[in-house]
Amino acid sequence: MMLRDRLLDAAVKVYGAHGYRGATTRRIADAAGVNEVTLFRTFGSKAALIDEAVRARSGASGVASLPVEPADPQAELTAWATALHGHLRRMRSLIRKCMSEMEERPKMSGAACEGPTWAARELRDYGERLRYHALVAPAADFAAAGTMLLSALMHDAMGRELMPGIFPVPAASAPAQYVRVYLRAMGVRASTAASSASTRAPRRRAAATNGHARSSSAS
Repeated sequence: MMLRDRLLDAAVKVYGAHGYRGATTRRIADAAGVNEVTLFRTFGSKAALIDEAVRARSGASGVASLPVEPADPQAELTAWATALHGHLRRMRSLIRKCMSEMEERPKMSGAACEGPTWAARELRDYGERLRYHALVAPAADFAAAGTMLLSALMHDAMGRELMPGIFPVPAASAPAQYVRVYLRAMGVRASTAASSASTRAPRRRAAATNGHARSSSAS
């Protein structure tokens, strides 16, 4: 692992455990296996290091985007929600610390929210695509349904250890259950989605074939 990445990972770990004041440069340097001089030469200051670490590690870069062309909403959303839930659980200590220090360091709190903010946009745009393909009920409120899904994933990731009694479903299967509730709120039925996806493909192939035939006859 590159030196810069080692320092970023160490800063996230130490900050998540001790907060900004407790995340001393010595602790971070020890966790990264370097001396403090190397830390300052690489980042210049503790503030610069922790700010970059929060921004770099809290984004949901490991979570793939939802498909541009919906085919199986239940499978697609379940895979996406499971990956997002896993990312939030891995970053939960960091996010908690950022939230607890929000008034003192608002910039860092904003950086920690980049992942959930990206997820909200992804889900909103995917809901619009479901509506475009008539895979949801005409009156579906995908903004409210999306907020409920993201809130459930976030609350589960952040609070499962603190309030285990309100999460009867195991963490591994919880995202799939939240997605099922979301799809019901949107009026999406698995059979309808599968049927729609299977009929769109032949239509696209037929359109492409007809277009090719017209082009050949014209020439």
